[in-house]
Amino acid sequence: MQGDFHYYATYCAAVLAGYDHKNSVDICHAAQLVDHCSRTWLKKAGGPSQAATTQLQAELLQARTDPIGLCDITRIWSSFHFLPRDLYADINMGSQNYKDKYRLICGPNGNLLVDTVKLAKGKGTEAAGIAMHVLADTWAHTYFAGTPSLVINNTNWYFYELFPRDDGEPERRQIKFSHNPSASEDVDKPVYVGSVYQSDENSIMNLGHGRAGHLPDYSYIRYVYLPAWGGYKEIVKDNPYDYEHAFAQMVYALGYLNGGRDEFEKETYATDKIALHIERIREIITKRQVDASKDWKAFGESLSGEMIPDFDKDEHIAEYKAGNREDTYLGRFFQAANSQKKMVSSRIMESGNRLAGLV
Repeated sequence: MQGDFHYYATYCAAVLAGYDHKNSVDICHAAQLVDHCSRTWLKKAGGPSQAATTQLQAELLQARTDPIGLCDITRIWSSFHFLPRDLYADINMGSQNYKDKYRLICGPNGNLLVDTVKLAKGKGTEAAGIAMHVLADTWAHTYFAGTPSLVINNTNWYFYELFPRDDGEPERRQIKFSHNPSASEDVDKPVYVGSVYQSDENSIMNLGHGRAGHLPDYSYIRYVYLPAWGGYKEIVKDNPYDYEHAFAQMVYALGYLNGGRDEFEKETYATDKIALHIERIREIITKRQVDASKDWKAFGESLSGEMIPDFDKDEHIAEYKAGNREDTYLGRFFQAANSQKKMVSSRIMESGNRLAGLV
């Protein structure tokens, strides 16, 4: 997902879960900051490098892809953007390395999601925002893994967008991928930007959904493709369905974090809280656009009656540098990020999976 959902839709979810305007802004700021808290930015902010929740493209291009470097990459991307659904998935084929990568495939409603949300309980708005980023991405990034892998993350020419038709059978239009990172995407042709094919299993180009470009981040799209790990059988990804469930689950999870619920359980959604607004939510999610920020922002402001400020990743740096660093917004964000990374990496290691290394 991107800023439209991580920032503005998360604000909407927080308001519907009972948070006031200020706390809702703090939550969605933390959710969006996960996509900006790189080691480069941490150096500017004066924060600890181990609190990195993402890696810039320039950082990734210089990253080591030996076992130590791969562990570092996996800890970041599996902890915050591609939370594994089932670390103990039953897979009997392939080498141990293949099995380890297969078990890192992202998806919603896994045990690690429960651990993530419960870890944020009582830790403030910063931890809540981080948990909401992770939760939302389990839906958007389903079927991809937060570790470099050609066999898990590759896509090929068999990649079609699905358009509804009156007879019930969707029309298929083959998606063309451009490999020019500065190229504009055309949702009408459709042409999208994806990473260049690299035959090296551990190439950084094969991290996450890079080969599929930003398609998993667009709420309106439905598509079908043939991943190698799926035995070359069609996998259908229905983003409108997934994004609606992600939003309803965020409202439910934030209600738990806000004290409105005693327990957080998998496959549970705050459908009652969003029922009054479901038509508008679906209208935003299904609108054919690559950035829904304007629509989510307008919806959020209609809910709270307040203006949602633009996101500024540097907003809290001065406070962090000036005072007691631990007792600041960024101090709490960094602590929550480290806790999330340590928890996920520990669970991966405890499962016998070697890809996150020793914690």
